[in-house]
Amino acid sequence: MMIAAALAMLIANSPLEGWYHAYLAQTLTVGFTSPEGAATVAFQKPLLLWINDFFMAIFFLYAGMEIKREMFRGALSSAKRAMLPIISAACGMAVPAAIYLFINQAHPEFHHGWAIPSATDIAFAVGVIALASSRVPSAIKILLLAIAVVDDLGAMLVIALFYNSDIYYPALAVAGVSAAILFAFNRLKITAYGPYFIIGFILWAALFQAGVHPTIAGVILGFSIPMIDGEKGVCPLENLEHMIQPWVTFCILPIFAFANAGVSFAGLGFDALLHPVTLGIGAGLFIGKQIGIFGSVWLCVKAGICHMPTRASWLQVYGMAVLCGIGFTMALFVGGLAFEGHGMDANVRLGVMAGSVLSALAGYGILCIAAPRSYEEAKS
Repeated sequence: MMIAAALAMLIANSPLEGWYHAYLAQTLTVGFTSPEGAATVAFQKPLLLWINDFFMAIFFLYAGMEIKREMFRGALSSAKRAMLPIISAACGMAVPAAIYLFINQAHPEFHHGWAIPSATDIAFAVGVIALASSRVPSAIKILLLAIAVVDDLGAMLVIALFYNSDIYYPALAVAGVSAAILFAFNRLKITAYGPYFIIGFILWAALFQAGVHPTIAGVILGFSIPMIDGEKGVCPLENLEHMIQPWVTFCILPIFAFANAGVSFAGLGFDALLHPVTLGIGAGLFIGKQIGIFGSVWLCVKAGICHMPTRASWLQVYGMAVLCGIGFTMALFVGGLAFEGHGMDANVRLGVMAGSVLSALAGYGILCIAAPRSYEEAKS
């Protein structure tokens, strides 16, 4: 993803810039024909929107399955275990949004971007913490993953509720029936993937026609895949998650990064960094995330609501909170929805890049110098 993002920025600031944007803007038509030869379904969209609407639906499928697995068997499987990441993630979304709105209070035309700095990029955050893994206790890694998972769920809800166009209700009704069929498959303990994928695509197409962002179909499909043990003791959800994980990690996310990170710096001066949208996003990610997450963890532990992560120091918790300011994938995605057609792409991308890079460097540096608590300190 980092290589793809860097390559996109290099191309966008080279003589190939025109080719880059023209290639992403070219219209692709995907149609399905009946045996008689008459087209039954056809979609016309620019390549960039196919990447953001269809490819990212597969990413959301993976994220939905990951959230469901954590809810059933992982860090969110009980109220006691889920309380700290849920509270932290909620505060980690609210504070960045508040900072963004505060910076943009005099610009109501930019208020629609309030959710951009609210989401954490799981892939980048976990990747950075892995670089310092020898110095980070497992409890910190688990907390980061749990916060990021809840964060993703919150971002999905925000997209579903706030970033949709005018609703076409007949198509929405088809989507509702499709979702009901998927969960009926789940209740009937159907473990074959074919029926889920067929109805899942119908759900995607219906949401697309309804004006609801179609990536939500991936989340619904992910939650409908059963957790029961299938043939030979294989869990259908975990098996599918393992099957698509390499495609998501090494194909879909790098393609998304390449298509969305191409920021041209031509004509942009230092004042571009001080634009209220750029500043609001960057400050929301770098400052808001760490205040919201670290502050909520500190308050929960001091109030006795939750326990301190095992064998972790406060400096390590702080480093983890700073890393949660890496908002690359989801922030760019929400930014594209919030300011679609408003010519704010460069400001959104600059803000996301600045906040994410600062969070990555600062979080990694803090974790490298932070000393874990001794066993005796942890017990006390």
